[in-house]
Amino acid sequence: QVMLVESGGASVQAGGSLKLSCKVSGAANVVTSMAWFRRTTGQARAGVGIVDRDGNTRYTDSVKGRFTVSKDSAKNILYLQMNSLKPEDTGTYYCAAKVVCRPGGVWYADALTQWGQGTLVTVSS
Repeated sequence: QVMLVESGGASVQAGGSLKLSCKVSGAANVVTSMAWFRRTTGQARAGVGIVDRDGNTRYTDSVKGRFTVSKDSAKNILYLQMNSLKPEDTGTYYCAAKVVCRPGGVWYADALTQWGQGTLVTVSS
């Protein structure tokens, strides 16, 4: 069982930056695709960015060029660097492990995906 604990959520002004962290413990030696999802106001939880087993990254269109997903395999930490934040980025951000990653850029959570508890990001205008 993988345990995921996010941190780094905060309130910032538009244009600012934040870096979220996700500490992975438990079955941490299992190499899986890992991703960040978010739930914004009135919306279902949706993918933000993913790093696959080979270290390749993919992003949803709305954050391309602003957000960067990375991982420190030695420390078992997943990161999300968020720059040029916008009010519409406000939401709860979730770290996820065992995310499905298909050829062609398709990635999604399924019943086997494991989740952290979430960390709140608030961006004010």
